[in-house]
Amino acid sequence: MKYLILVGDGMGDHAIAELGGKTPLEAANTPMMDELCRNGELFLNKTVPEGFPPGSDVANMTLLGYSPALYYTGRSPLEAAAMGVELAADETAFRCNTVTIKRHDDGKITMVDFSAGHISNEESHQLIQAVEAECGAEMFHFHPGVSYRHLMVLKGDLPGVVTVPPHDYIEKDVTEYFGRYLENPAWKELLEKIEKILAEHPVNLKRIHEGKNPANMLWLWGEGKMPSAPTLVERFNITGSMISAVDLLKGLGVVGGLDVINVPGATGYIDTNYEGKAQAAMDSLATQDFVFVHLEAPDEAGHQGSLADKITAIEDFDSRIVRPIVTQLQEKGEEFRVVVTMDHFTPLAIRTHSRDLVPTLLFDSRGTKAASGRAFNEKEALAHDRETNNSIDQGHTMIEKLLER
Repeated sequence: MKYLILVGDGMGDHAIAELGGKTPLEAANTPMMDELCRNGELFLNKTVPEGFPPGSDVANMTLLGYSPALYYTGRSPLEAAAMGVELAADETAFRCNTVTIKRHDDGKITMVDFSAGHISNEESHQLIQAVEAECGAEMFHFHPGVSYRHLMVLKGDLPGVVTVPPHDYIEKDVTEYFGRYLENPAWKELLEKIEKILAEHPVNLKRIHEGKNPANMLWLWGEGKMPSAPTLVERFNITGSMISAVDLLKGLGVVGGLDVINVPGATGYIDTNYEGKAQAAMDSLATQDFVFVHLEAPDEAGHQGSLADKITAIEDFDSRIVRPIVTQLQEKGEEFRVVVTMDHFTPLAIRTHSRDLVPTLLFDSRGTKAASGRAFNEKEALAHDRETNNSIDQGHTMIEKLLER
C-alpha cells in the first residue's frame, strides 16, 4: 500500500462576488480532484489548533501528524533544518524576508511587498551575501534561502519583541512593529546598517531602474529554537519523502525523518516545475511507502491578491500534480490511499491566512463505503459535514486515518 498527502497551500477561500458567489476552488476546472472526492471520503479538518496562528508552519506540521502543542517551537528552526543550519542551544533562528517597505515623510512605514516582487534566487542571494559580509559577526549570521525566504541566526539573548509575519500586513502601516526592534541598541544598529547596504546594492539599483520593487529591508519574524520530535519511521514504521519548493516544508521533512527531494525548477509560484514534482513523487514511491507533495502557488497567489493566478494554480495542481500521480499509480496497479487537501485558507479578500477548517478528501483505490458523491470544494465539504458530522477536530490525527492506524 502506498500513502500520499497532496497539499495545495492556501487553496481554500471564501465566496467572491466576481465569481458569482463561488470560491476560486469552485470556479476552477478540477475534474481529477472532483472524481476522487465523489468516490472517496470528504471531511473538514482542523489544521490550526486553538491558540496558534494560522500559519503554514503550524498547519503543515499538523498535516504531517505532529501536534503543534507538543512540537511547535517556531517557523524558522524548521527552515534552518532544511538548509542544514544546526542551531546551538544558545542560538535562535529567524525567518528573514527580503521585503519592500516605504518610508513616508511623517515617519510612518508601509509594507509594500512582503516578497520584493518574488525576487529571484540569484538576486536575493547577492543581497544576503552582502549583508552577511558586512553584518555577520558573533551575534548575527545570515543564510540565503529561496527567492525572498532567508534565515538569520541570533546567538545570545532575544530582543524581547513580538514579531509579525510581513504577509499579514501587505500595504498596511508597520511602523509599530518595525519600531519594536529599534528599542534595542544592537538591533537598531543592525537594521540601520542593513537598510544602507540594500539601498546602495547594484541589485536593487537595477530593480528600481527596471520598475521592480527593490528588496530594501530584511523583515525578521517566526523565531524559534530547534524542535525535537520522533520521526514517522519511529511512529508508524513507514519510509517516505517530502517534495516542496520551500524550506519550511523541507524542514518539516527533516524533522519527520523523510527524504527531502530537491526538484530542479521548483520555485514556489505558478511557474514551478509541476511535472518534475509529480515524477519525483512517483520515483520516491517506487521504493518507499509515503510521499508528501506540497504546492506553494495557490498561497502565493492569495497573498498577491491575484484571482487569475489563484485559479490557474488550483487548476495546475489538479491537472499537473494530482492527475499524473494518481493516473500512474492506477496504471501500475498499485493499491494506494491519497489525501488531497490544503493547509489553510488564504482568502483573496484579506490576502493572508484564515482559521477555517479545511476541506479534505481521502481516496482509497480499493473503494470505500463512505463515498461522498460530491465535488471537492469548500461549500460541498461544509454541506457534507452538516449531514455526516465527520470533521476531524484534532487535525494531527488525520495522518492516522490515512495510514489506517
